Amino acid sequence: MSCFFRVIFWNFYQRISYFCNTIIFYMYDVVIIGSGPGGYVAAIRCAQLGMKTALVEKYSTLGGTCLNVGCIPSKALLDSSEHYYNASHHFKEHGIEIKELTANFQQMIQRKNDVVAQTCAGVKYLMEKNKIEVFHGLGSFVDANTVAISSSDGKKEIKTKNVIIATGSKPNYFPGMVPDKKRIITSTEALSLKEIPKKLIVIGGGVIGLELGSVYARLGAEVHVVENSPTLLGSMDGSIGKELTKILKKEGLGFYFEHKVQEVKNTGKKVVLNALDKKGNTVQLEADYCLVAVGRKAYTEGLGLESIGLQVNPKGQIEVNDHLQTNVPNVYAIGDVIRGMMLAHKAEEEGVYVAELLAGQKPHLNYNLIPGVIYTWPEVASVGKTEEELKAQGVEINIGNFPIKALGRARASMDTSGFIKVISEKHTDEVLGVHMISARAADLIMEAAIAMEYRASSEDISRICHPHPTYSEAMKEAALGATGNRALHI
Repeated sequence: MSCFFRVIFWNFYQRISYFCNTIIFYMYDVVIIGSGPGGYVAAIRCAQLGMKTALVEKYSTLGGTCLNVGCIPSKALLDSSEHYYNASHHFKEHGIEIKELTANFQQMIQRKNDVVAQTCAGVKYLMEKNKIEVFHGLGSFVDANTVAISSSDGKKEIKTKNVIIATGSKPNYFPGMVPDKKRIITSTEALSLKEIPKKLIVIGGGVIGLELGSVYARLGAEVHVVENSPTLLGSMDGSIGKELTKILKKEGLGFYFEHKVQEVKNTGKKVVLNALDKKGNTVQLEADYCLVAVGRKAYTEGLGLESIGLQVNPKGQIEVNDHLQTNVPNVYAIGDVIRGMMLAHKAEEEGVYVAELLAGQKPHLNYNLIPGVIYTWPEVASVGKTEEELKAQGVEINIGNFPIKALGRARASMDTSGFIKVISEKHTDEVLGVHMISARAADLIMEAAIAMEYRASSEDISRICHPHPTYSEAMKEAALGATGNRALHI
């Protein structure tokens, strides 16, 4: 081969090599690690926007904690227990008499499992529909553009331009209350017990503890909640915690506030909990099971964050900027694995945000207007600022409160507990926060969220015609209360 042709060949080889390394090098536009609500929604939106998308999930089913051992199965059991409680406590007043009412707990668990299976299958269908490639195995970083996937079939590597970390969270616990997953359990085990406990201790008066505690209390268990704080739901409006405590006490739940758990022991057939009250006295409780529900923590194990120098905060959460971008420019993180409320719908919004950002759009995300919901009965819901937050900031406010018992619809359905509270700025009347305890509060809160998104005043809400008889009328009445104490039905 002549020197001329050798030069031509070498130049051609170099150009092809460069082309392969810079263009064809990337198999995907985006790889998402974790298939919970944040991850799979991000994947769908990326695919909709024309990106070649891959989803990595270490478990055999999609959907993450929420669909498998969180939001969905807990709501299935909450609904089953609510039906049983109504049948045993309220049906007679409705003229419905049942002579031998029994709780078939195994059927409740089976129905819950069926709901989970259907929902996870739905996510799988959505992946196929949107042509998203799914890999099952543990995803970890080789470098910023390479994700290794380890499974029983071996290990493979995929190349990508961008990565979204959506690995969620796992149950947290403190020394002295380490779950053995037999009698000292987390929320995961609480969703699949073989029996209804006669006695159940719940450590933690937060969302998870109250929801699962409610399930078993409705089914006849004696439930005691041990909480380190002086009230329930300290992060929500103060009026909510007080009202919910009163309601749950009437339903039979016992509360030990300002009690610090020292130790929980599994003695074989029961658990024994030792705690110190606010005076330093030892309090001992016994039960069949102890549910440890003291929050959750970000899950980053096995991701290989150190291999790309990705920063985490002291809480173990991945650090991100206002655009959910990590210190590695092409790596983003969403959901429970970063700061903020651990909510499925928050993760979904963040997933959509990152997808649209990668597509060159200018998405919108307002953390102040992400509603929080607790699925006790009645339900609890909140959006915006609390009364305590606004007063601490020196904001002058008006407050409208309306009791649910004043509604004709509530009396007709015998769900009269709770209230709706509207907080508005004193001078502009802009709605700054709405907090409620009511039947169907989880759905009612969206009226407030939409109103606040468009910076509506309480006067605006009060001028909208609400259908009668409905629970939503309480929203109008509370808004009237915040505009010169004008509520009509109290």
